[in-house]
Amino acid sequence: MDTEGALHRNQLETLYRVSVILSRTLDVKQAPQEVLRVLEESAGLTRGMISVLDSESGELVVNALQGVEAEAFEPVRYQAGEGVLGLILEEGKTVALPSIASNPRFLNRLGIYERRLPFIAAPIHVGGTLHGALAVQPNRLDDGQLAVRARFVEMVANLIGQSVKLSLDVAHEKETIAEERDTLRRTVRGQHGFDNMVGHSAAMRRIFEQIRMVSKWNTTVLIRGETGTGKELIANAIHYNSPRARGPYVRLNCASLPENLLESELFGHEKGAFTGAVAARKGRFEMADGGTIFLDEIGEISPAFQAKLLRVLQEGELERVGGGRTVKVDVRVISATHRDLEDAVDEGKFREDLYFRLNVMPITVPPLRERLEDVPEIARHLIGRVGQAQGRPLDLSEAAITRLMQYNWPGNVREMENCLERAAVMSESGHIDCDLIRIDRQRELAAAAAANRIDLDDPTLDERDRVIAALEQAGWVQAKAARLLNMTPRQIAYRVQTLGIEVKQF
Repeated sequence: MDTEGALHRNQLETLYRVSVILSRTLDVKQAPQEVLRVLEESAGLTRGMISVLDSESGELVVNALQGVEAEAFEPVRYQAGEGVLGLILEEGKTVALPSIASNPRFLNRLGIYERRLPFIAAPIHVGGTLHGALAVQPNRLDDGQLAVRARFVEMVANLIGQSVKLSLDVAHEKETIAEERDTLRRTVRGQHGFDNMVGHSAAMRRIFEQIRMVSKWNTTVLIRGETGTGKELIANAIHYNSPRARGPYVRLNCASLPENLLESELFGHEKGAFTGAVAARKGRFEMADGGTIFLDEIGEISPAFQAKLLRVLQEGELERVGGGRTVKVDVRVISATHRDLEDAVDEGKFREDLYFRLNVMPITVPPLRERLEDVPEIARHLIGRVGQAQGRPLDLSEAAITRLMQYNWPGNVREMENCLERAAVMSESGHIDCDLIRIDRQRELAAAAAANRIDLDDPTLDERDRVIAALEQAGWVQAKAARLLNMTPRQIAYRVQTLGIEVKQF
């Protein structure tokens, strides 16, 4: 009885050690060797072997041997009904032999087993399906406890099966997540990469080349251009085609927040830093660590905040609002502005040292009026996107394209997109002709006047030409023209009458 009690205590201790090993790692290659070692040390079950089922051939293949690295032995296979292990494949039941010599089916292909000693092999099931077998040889002659030991081996095999199932589930989940991640990355890259930028003009070809060049490095980029030219698209393309594409991409419009909120938004804050700060919060720079941050409308930030931003660019470190701890960040900065930063520097409104930090690699996007040859390609791209949003095919007539090319687009690509979306809404059939291209006539005249703007302070202009130029620039709205000339509406109306100017009506 003492011998039986000692056996149970050893088996209980062994089960505990095996469970610790299997719970500590999901590595199905490393764990088997450790389990076999513990079976020998604690339970006296030597010459342990774990075989796994080859899903393609349906054979059992030796995967692990006690004390022998997998590379040190040739793979041994067992088919259904072949040898003792073949019985497990055939019947899916535990095999317990009082001695190897007592069973002529035993093949001993590995040549490691003692013929006088017992042999136990139990199936490893995963979710009710046979996935392998655990085989061991007790280190003593049969002492009448073979059935107890066989039951114990079955318990260990079940633990291995549960571990294998968990590792397979985790591996499958990781594979699924990786596939979803890669699909998402391809989708995002397609939406925000070069495919979302169109144009074949010399200016756009130059910009595409600049994007390709700068994407390879962590250089700070300043994108310049009028509102609506697609500066954010360029920032997106740079990030998603850079080595940081796997990292976070964080965007912020600096003009959308007042200075006190902008600092908290970019640098984060500690709990209690101000009223309403009920918990510590990371800022956009910390969120972008290892990736890219895009700061739109960078020219709108105040001189006081410029100094704080300069520290991040120079030192790669910041302090949260209300905190004293320095936080290191590794962030690539891409900024954009429609303002003339050189004039702002000359006027003392923008720090010169920050300007040079931001302007390492400038990319200037030309307005649409300077590359009207790109209008057809851009229009077809935009109408395709509008059609996708509406869930129907849309097409533009050649007359509509011609109409689009006759306008200077002061609002650039964004204005064109709005124009085409309005036209699509008005089209029952999905075909868009020139009659659906509705452009504000006064805005069109103002854009034309801006393109050929006359200096109203030119001393060589006589009064009549100056008034006509102001009216043209104001879209023939007398109140606007009066403001351009620093006059009252009554004064401009008097001059129109006395100078014999024919007022154009729209």
